[in-house]
This record gives sequence, structure tokens and C-alpha cells, in this order.
Amino acid sequence: MNEIQQPAPARSGRLLSLDIFRGITIAGMITVNNPGIEDRVYAPLEHAVWNGFTPTDLVFPSFIFIVGVSVVLSYSGQSAKGVSRRNMLRKTMRRAIFLFIIGVFLSTLPYFDFANYRIPGVFQRIAIVYTACVLLFLYTGWKAQARLAAVLLIGYWLVMTLVPVPGYGHSILEPGKNLAAWLDAIVIPGRMWQGTWDPEGVLSTIPAIASGICGMLAGQLLISKRSPERKIIGLFLAGFLLYILSNGWDWFFPINKNLWTSSFVLHTAGLDAMILASLYFIVDVLGYKKWAKWAIVFGSNALTAYLVAEVFDDLLRPRWGDRHTGFSVLEWIMGKMLPTGLPPEIISLLWAIAFCCLCFIPVYILYRKKIFVKI
Repeated sequence: MNEIQQPAPARSGRLLSLDIFRGITIAGMITVNNPGIEDRVYAPLEHAVWNGFTPTDLVFPSFIFIVGVSVVLSYSGQSAKGVSRRNMLRKTMRRAIFLFIIGVFLSTLPYFDFANYRIPGVFQRIAIVYTACVLLFLYTGWKAQARLAAVLLIGYWLVMTLVPVPGYGHSILEPGKNLAAWLDAIVIPGRMWQGTWDPEGVLSTIPAIASGICGMLAGQLLISKRSPERKIIGLFLAGFLLYILSNGWDWFFPINKNLWTSSFVLHTAGLDAMILASLYFIVDVLGYKKWAKWAIVFGSNALTAYLVAEVFDDLLRPRWGDRHTGFSVLEWIMGKMLPTGLPPEIISLLWAIAFCCLCFIPVYILYRKKIFVKI
């Protein structure tokens, strides 16, 4: 059998497979977040109502996992170039604060309702996890990071199941009645996604950091001097073991995205590791990449693509003129498509795909002009 050659990194030392993974993830995030008809969606494209798992539940933790991988690839490259730790920290904090502010600002759209702002959110969680991962990379080694991830996950499990919730008691993991929801109601100002609690709340951000650390550990393996074969086998085996462990832990601490439970972290990190290993083998080792040009485009400007999607959604979905009786582009298009006789779920999915393609256009223009926005 011919020996597999060491793959060459993509531009700026980035792995092409990681850009593709990031692009697939952001395209998935845009698609599942923007159905044409909110209550007519195929089950795999919806989040699990509470305990359980659907393919849609993999999207956000995959992005967090990729953040961890990217931190290792990017900051190891900066360290090799002699960039000082102080400069890296300054850039990190500036970027994290900007991401957090953008996330809060997006919560006021489309009507710029600043009285109804939301502190937690997708960008805000990414900012916190990104900062934590950079600090861990700069000041600890991979063994300490692995130990910390284990402590965070076990500690979160014990706290959520053993600490009594005022008014409810021990081991309450129901919506709005668990310890995370109780803490959110006390410390989070402004609006929360579910009224009295938030899926991106304070306590559930702790295991989300562990999701980022899992990505960092995968990144450490990818930049190691091991052969491509050993990297692929190591990533895939580690992912499979995490997946098996998560299903055992699910008996005691159910897989739950809203709570970002420890079993959910292992479940998604395991799947992400196996997906990354497969993409690394197909793209970086075998060189099959033409099929994923669209994903490379999305992945090269992922956060920009997400921002574009938020802006387009805020233009097409709301009622303009009057919040209750005004004109909505989405409602007008749905009104034209529903009489065609197509199942509402198909129409809803077609809109989501068309919307994702619409978001692709400005991102593709940036890619062609070699403009890569660093938020």
C-alpha cells in the first residue's frame, strides 16, 4: 500500500477540511434557523423539545468545537512567528468584546427595540468560549486542558443533580425548574429566550467551554508530528469512545441541548471528532475537495455569513409599516406558494434552502475578492 503523504495546509496554515467543516456547519445553522413556516418543519430540522437529540442539535456545538480547533491552529501559528502573548491576548479580548456586543445588538433587531435586549445568545457564547480557549492554550498544556474539561463536565453534572433548586428540590431537570434556570432568573438582566430561562444562560456556558476544549484537543492532535494515518485513527477512535460514553451517561444525566448537559457535550464532541477525521481523510489526505467549494466559501467567512443571514432574516420575515398588519416579504411568498398544493413542510424547506443560497451570494463575492472578514 502506498504511504499517505503529509497533507499541505490550506491558506494561512489552515486545514482545508476545517474550513469545509465550518462551512457545512454555518450553512446548516442558517438553514435550520430560517424555515419558511415555523410550525411546519421536518423533525430532523427541529431541535429536540427537551431531552433527546436531532441532527439540528449538532449545529451549534459543532461551531463551538471548531472554535477550539481553530484556536490551536491559529495561535500555534502566531506563536511560531514570534507574536507575543500580550499581543495575542489584546487581540483576543478586543475580538471577544466585539462579538459579544454584536450578539446583544442583534437581539434588538429588526425594530431596534433596545428596551427588549437579550444578554445571552449565540455570538455571546462563542465570545466567552473563544476567550476561555485562548487563555487555556496560552497558559496550559493539553493534559491540563483535558483534566479541566473532565472537571467541568463532572462538576456540572453534580451541581445540576445534587444542589437543590429553591422551591423544587433535588435533581430537577425540567424546563424552567432546574438550577440553571433558577440562576438565570436571578443574574441575567433583560429578555431571555424562554421568558424565565435561557438555553445560552450562565451555568450552561460552563460545559460549553468543555465543548471548546474538546475541539482544542482535536486541534493539538492535528498539529502534532504524527502521521496522517495516526491522526485520522486517533480522532475517529476518540470520537467513537466519547459517543459511546455519552450514551451511557445519558441514563443519569440526559442528553439535552437546552441545558448543554455533560452527556450532550460528549455526544456532540464525539460526532464532531469523527466528522473532522472523515473530512481530513477525504479532503486533506486524498485531495477530494472540488465537491465542497461552496463549503470553503462559507467556511472562510463563517461569522460574516451568520451576520448576513441575521440581517436578511430581519428584512424578509418581519411585518413592515405595522408590526401586526404590515407587509412581510416572507408571508407574501408563502401565500403564493401554499396554493400550489405542495406539502407545507416542503415549502418551508424550499424557503430555508433558497434563503441559504441568498446568503451565499455576498459571502461568495467577498471570497472572490479575497476579503476575509475577521470579526
